[in-house]
Amino acid sequence: MPKVQVNGIDLFYEIKGTGEPLLLIAGFMCDRAYWSLLMPSLISQYQVIRFDNRGIGQSSAPDSPYSIQQMANDAAALLDVLGIEKVHVIGHSMGGLIAQELALTYPQRIKSLILLSSFAKGNEKFNSIIKTWGDIAAKLDLELYEKVVLPWIFTDDFYAIPGMVNQLIEWAINYPFAPTAHGLYHQSRAILHYDTTDKLKYIQCPTLVLVGRQDILTPVKFSEQLNQGIPNAELVIIEQGGHSFLIESPESVAQFILKFLKKI
Repeated sequence: MPKVQVNGIDLFYEIKGTGEPLLLIAGFMCDRAYWSLLMPSLISQYQVIRFDNRGIGQSSAPDSPYSIQQMANDAAALLDVLGIEKVHVIGHSMGGLIAQELALTYPQRIKSLILLSSFAKGNEKFNSIIKTWGDIAAKLDLELYEKVVLPWIFTDDFYAIPGMVNQLIEWAINYPFAPTAHGLYHQSRAILHYDTTDKLKYIQCPTLVLVGRQDILTPVKFSEQLNQGIPNAELVIIEQGGHSFLIESPESVAQFILKFLKKI
């Protein structure tokens, strides 16, 4: 699978499927693998491009400050290399911030926007959590780090499935492209320094805002703010979903994504 040099880093990406191009942007601590359960549904109808943000996966993780604008520029540069002029964009959590920045900076290139479990600006509680996750990355081993983070992103019902959480932790420990502590730190600070509250009105493309009712990290009120601020937005709440509904409820998420895209 290929890498391209953009903005001073190596960016890892892959393309699967045929049809209109669809760009997937993962969130904090997550690389392209986070989309795996949605891929069969999406590649059946679209040319799906997914990549690893700077600081994660097989992309470069420079030990210097990152910004959401910088990561959006990375994504735009990837589209340039691939010769893709216009694209549907889906972003999850931090990836939703990057997607918003793409729509604001490169509006002519964005055909539609889908924001999953995302936000315009975190409140004090959210910011405290993200700051802590960045701070402790260098202090905990990966197993303990996962045990700290996972309760915020999965629901009670998911935790009740025997062995499921332990299976996820085991997968993370054995994953060959584990995140670096400094990569997580710099991604966390990029999140804390970004705010689209006063810019949402300038996002003019059709937008779907999708959130899980049980999301305790980026709660429904964050998505309601996005929906109210973006002129051409519609809001969908998945009743059984938490922050990681891409893993807990991939069929429902894919269904709403494909239904929305068919209208564009």
